[in-house]
Amino acid sequence: MKTYGIIGNPLGHSFSKQYFTDKFHNEEIDAQFLNFEIPSIEKILNVVQDNPSLLGLCVTIPYKEEVMAYLDEIDPLAKKIGAVNSIQIRRKDGRTYLKGYNTDIYGFGESLADFIEGKKLSALILGTGGASKAVATALKNQDIEFISVSRKRSDTTISYEDLNEEIISNHQLIINCTPLGTFPNTDACPNLLYSNLNSEYFLYDLVYNPATTLFMSKGIEHKAKTHNGLKMLHLQAEKSWEIWNE
Repeated sequence: MKTYGIIGNPLGHSFSKQYFTDKFHNEEIDAQFLNFEIPSIEKILNVVQDNPSLLGLCVTIPYKEEVMAYLDEIDPLAKKIGAVNSIQIRRKDGRTYLKGYNTDIYGFGESLADFIEGKKLSALILGTGGASKAVATALKNQDIEFISVSRKRSDTTISYEDLNEEIISNHQLIINCTPLGTFPNTDACPNLLYSNLNSEYFLYDLVYNPATTLFMSKGIEHKAKTHNGLKMLHLQAEKSWEIWNE
């Protein structure tokens, strides 16, 4: 039986197994999807070796950047971004070839376009991990200016302490790329001036479990429009499926 899966740690929050299991059932595809919760990225080699029917892998937190060192080839776009979330596995002549892609760009870009409906906005990207790199690229593709926010100020980011009223007022699209608020730690959220939000703001949370995060709830309290990461995940999952079956 053909096998697909996901690597990450932890994977208790991951939607991928259920999504693909349902897909395989509904479309009568003879395949299985497995979770591979690995303690360190080098264990990906064991996963691939121990599962000879494995043809594709999703990659999630915290390995989207680290995994690149273990791949035979990286799609140019994923290399430019510096993050991989999908791996195509090919086995030929006794060798195994791993090629990395980034489908987060497609998933986020398509879902964002539907969410903001062509409005011209400036954005704040909260977080600087692998997912934020895909988000930044998608924003550039849509000519959306943005500032990245991190816990510590750097040459390319501002810190949460820098988020004053002026910055908030000039950036009406706020995208949470951190895991804050993910189940079971649902009482966490990014440190923002939520009281400055109003109906002109769009809050996009890449977190999808729970469906309404504390970040989103605080936005809703002030009439902001909100969107979670589930549609993005559906879109990027289907794009990964295309890649795995090329």
